[in-house]
Amino acid sequence: MARKVKIPNHIQKRLARDTHKRKRNTKNKRKYFLIVCEGEKTEPNYFESLKNDLPKGVLTSCRIDIEGTGRNTLSLVEESIKMKERLENETSLSIDKIWVVFDRDSFEPENFNEAINLCKNSSPEIGCAWTNEAFELWYLLHFHFYNTAINREMYQELIEGNLKPKVGEDYEYQKNSTEMYGLLKENGNLELAIRFASKLETEFEGRFDFANHNPSTKVHHLVAELFGLEELLKKEDEDKSSR
Repeated sequence: MARKVKIPNHIQKRLARDTHKRKRNTKNKRKYFLIVCEGEKTEPNYFESLKNDLPKGVLTSCRIDIEGTGRNTLSLVEESIKMKERLENETSLSIDKIWVVFDRDSFEPENFNEAINLCKNSSPEIGCAWTNEAFELWYLLHFHFYNTAINREMYQELIEGNLKPKVGEDYEYQKNSTEMYGLLKENGNLELAIRFASKLETEFEGRFDFANHNPSTKVHHLVAELFGLEELLKKEDEDKSSR
């Protein structure tokens, strides 16, 4: 069972609002989440491991599909919309929430910013777990707070520097590893990562030049929503029993 994670108040309030909206029209319906990732392995492997760590009650009440596409920024968001339509036609189920996961990398600032704005302006809004510059920033925040720009080439060195003292000097970071979630769970601190990511968020508050928010990540919003499902499930059960 996943370790209980303390979710910051502002994220808890948003989760409560989103759940209230869904519950008005989806009572007694299995919720359906679609997570569409830029990477074909790194991000899907992480979220598949996290998903499998959720309580069985959550997975019984919620369907969570995770797809890696190899697409990036704007094309990824557009593909997620097409994927939603295709899956709904194939399954005859309604997808309650789409999340897209992508990095800044070296893509054009205009494409990166436009992809984020497309998510915000979609109806319903698409959850956007973007990172500037790379998804590995989320891993690093499990250990320390980083608020200076990090070059892509530095991520491997920093991850190894944080994990070697805990798992052995022979450790080498493998980008497509299926073990990262477990390594971070055992040797890092998820609650700390959420808190540090929230702190980074405040440093760029009010700025919409997302391509220049380095370092920054929104992955904590998706992670908090997934772990928050356990608490939301308990509340729904309590509501049912009181009726």
